[in-house]
Amino acid sequence: MRRIPINSRIQRIIILTILIISVIFSQSTPIFGSANANDANKNAPPAPDPAPEEEHQLMPGEPVHPDPNSWGYDPETGEFTHPSMTPDPGEGPHPFEGSLPYLDLNQYSKNMKVEAFYPYVVGWGHSWQATFDWKGRRYLYDYETDMYNVFDITDPKKAKRIARKTFDTKKGEHQFGPMNIKYNQSLDKTIAVQCYEVPRFGVLSNKYLNPDEVKKIREREMLRGFRIYEVTGPLWTDWEVLSETPLDESAEPGASVQQGSGCQDVPVYSGDQYLFVAGAPDDSFANTEYKSYLYSGAQMAYDISDPTNPKRLSTWWVPGQRIGEEKQYNLNPRAGNKTSWMGSRMPLFIPKSVEEGGKYGYAAMGGFGFYVVDISDPANMKTVSHIELPMSVSGTEGDNIDVSKVETTGMVYFSGYPLNEDCYEPYKEIYAIDVRDPKKPKVVSTLERPKPPKEAPFTDYCQRRGSFGPKRSGYAAVQPGEPNQRYMPYAFYNAGVQIFDVKDPKNTSVAAYFVPKMYGEIPNEDGKTTRPSEHSNPVQSIYVEWDRNLIWAFSNHGMYLLSTPLLGKPLKGVPKIEKTEGVSPL
Repeated sequence: MRRIPINSRIQRIIILTILIISVIFSQSTPIFGSANANDANKNAPPAPDPAPEEEHQLMPGEPVHPDPNSWGYDPETGEFTHPSMTPDPGEGPHPFEGSLPYLDLNQYSKNMKVEAFYPYVVGWGHSWQATFDWKGRRYLYDYETDMYNVFDITDPKKAKRIARKTFDTKKGEHQFGPMNIKYNQSLDKTIAVQCYEVPRFGVLSNKYLNPDEVKKIREREMLRGFRIYEVTGPLWTDWEVLSETPLDESAEPGASVQQGSGCQDVPVYSGDQYLFVAGAPDDSFANTEYKSYLYSGAQMAYDISDPTNPKRLSTWWVPGQRIGEEKQYNLNPRAGNKTSWMGSRMPLFIPKSVEEGGKYGYAAMGGFGFYVVDISDPANMKTVSHIELPMSVSGTEGDNIDVSKVETTGMVYFSGYPLNEDCYEPYKEIYAIDVRDPKKPKVVSTLERPKPPKEAPFTDYCQRRGSFGPKRSGYAAVQPGEPNQRYMPYAFYNAGVQIFDVKDPKNTSVAAYFVPKMYGEIPNEDGKTTRPSEHSNPVQSIYVEWDRNLIWAFSNHGMYLLSTPLLGKPLKGVPKIEKTEGVSPL
């Protein structure tokens, strides 16, 4: 049977009507799946309607909507073929013939156990986490830019929320930001570094069409850089600010208007001398296609041996990122497509700190690809090598690099992540890259694409609705303990948490998974009412406590605490770790 994707609003309405009628009247399970497929889905909420296409007008240079006959679900094979390219934004639902007409409420698991569940949510599509130990107890921050929750997780099965704070950024209150907390042995202090980046969502819709929005971003009063704190207890509100550092070196001390993006995502800090952050240090770093972002992030190294006086050591970037480098930029096939993210999205991925003798960092530079960077002298970072990856537009192409196994295997794992729903974009592969010869890195394989269990009422995760594909494997810069050298967990949106066996990088497989329901009711702070969860990003983040064999999965309806025999018996309490491991003995 020919695949029949849906690209027009009329086609979508017709197919959606057929789906609803088939569910109501058919006693057998149709190819679209059925709300009566199992008990859990008898009262499943309906899936959202297709997104109106007329809301988005294509601009010159943008990818066009793909040929309807070139992609979609094949009911004969049960497989889904992704579009080769789609325009951005492809936001909103894009159901196809074969999509479930409801939100699946089943839970699927293999080699994993739910140890606990906590119905707290801070971000509908993204959140960060950080842990640290203080006076014999372990604390977890789960946060977004406008709020955070703090938990005492010393006994992870009996975690207690001890604080909650919201930030009214619309009224000028400074946002929260991604942070790294480590014990500094030479200072005998626990130090936190927190990054601040200009906002995108809800602020800048299309930089090509809305100069007023661009002007507001340029003139926004905020610290575009990082703060360093001395941690003096479990609560952020008690910490002492030691310094504020804008990435814009031309900014006067205390200036409220600064150039550049600020620093992106979780900073890399080992608790010693050097700090690595990503971001655009000034407005010249501007060559990127992405509509709702003005900047192309670079990589920066700082000396923070004196945390009250950080010093910039060097800035590394890809030729083509800055204004005036258009000749190099235009060599990239993505130039002009008004879709691709070009530049960093996260700091360098560093498996071994410079202070401990580490020599290399690995950079995911969006549409610019994968880079090996010599960081042995942070004042003079140098490009060692580069790999171009296949185009995967739209969606984020180069975002995460898992370096947890490179010291023992020579392999790193590079990926982007999906931005569109219902697989309306190319699949985001996870590339296994051999860097044993750092001057000649090479892709040796792509990781297995997760498949649903046989009992699921769908045969491909694209049918389950929402986004499907890899997000990140946690945050190596902040997760405690030594990573397992065989198994690699990954947040996978509607496919939950997938754990890959990478013992043989050329023949990887999914060894375990936990896939929660697609939807849930979230308790409000009044303790009496609830609100519905957002459907498109069911599991958008994981945090791995390697030292306690625990995985935290952050879903659209709450926090799951997971264990797996692959990692070992789960532990509670605070493991005894030497000071050099970054944990305060206080």
